[in-house]
Amino acid sequence: MPRTTIAVVDSKRLLTIFGPRDQHLRRIRSALGVGVSARDDSIQIEGEEPNVLRATELFEQLDRIAREQGAVEAEDVSRLLAVATGERQPVPHHEPIEVQRPGKSVQARSEGQAAYVQAIKDNDVVLCAGPAGSGKTFLAVAMAVSALRAEEVRKIVLVRPAVEAGESLGFLPGDLQAKINPYLRPLMDALREMMDYDLLRRLTEQDVVEMIPLAYMRGRTLNNAFIILDEAQNTTISQMKMFLTRLGIGSKMVISGDITQIDLPTNRSSGLIDAMNRLQDVRGCCRVRLGGKDIVRHPLVQRIVEAYDDQT
Repeated sequence: MPRTTIAVVDSKRLLTIFGPRDQHLRRIRSALGVGVSARDDSIQIEGEEPNVLRATELFEQLDRIAREQGAVEAEDVSRLLAVATGERQPVPHHEPIEVQRPGKSVQARSEGQAAYVQAIKDNDVVLCAGPAGSGKTFLAVAMAVSALRAEEVRKIVLVRPAVEAGESLGFLPGDLQAKINPYLRPLMDALREMMDYDLLRRLTEQDVVEMIPLAYMRGRTLNNAFIILDEAQNTTISQMKMFLTRLGIGSKMVISGDITQIDLPTNRSSGLIDAMNRLQDVRGCCRVRLGGKDIVRHPLVQRIVEAYDDQT
């Protein structure tokens, strides 16, 4: 029976590839019909020749991900298994985005995501529309952290509109800041994956990293900053104009949202939809649309999004 061996050398990396309690390993064995074992810090694969070849390529890619990103996530395994079983086309390897956490990097995991990252590199204003889980916010935050790390900007400003999804702010406990914090939490979660806690706290205290509601942007001009507006589908047209005109010298803006999840009153038009139409021919602005194939959360999220799209 055909057999192959992949040298990993680093035993910690081997544990990362196999996953917690060998979860990744069991999924790969079942999906590809191969026997897999570890011996002397290497991976041994045996089975039918075509399956061994597919499994060998998959484990080599997981080893690369473990080296570059420091961890192998369940969605990495899902994506590579979909390619190995022919459910999905392979995605070329893209240059990782260097962030502040040692041993951690972020990488585009689809062609759409790669186009989004490239658009951010090439343009001062990028508008991105896409479904939940397609990496809109995460990749924008990664590019902001990378720009700060490379001293291309002096400040990161993360902005969200404080729009309720069926629940009024007035009924939430606490003062104004306590009521606003839940809206900014997703941005903080993304930052924490890319920076050590002490560094993030220090940069926040020094105002190098700032997280604010959209309403607080009026009257400001931000120079040498990387500015991200998240959940932009919940801005009005006038709010979007106000935000866009905060752009200062040496700054970049990324504006992202899911236009299928608008929480504005029915008599208000979304500023994101308006801006994507209005700015399509403005030099220096770029529009990016992500889709279901770019979703990198739990595989079920993609199927849920498709189910809702089919009924709209």
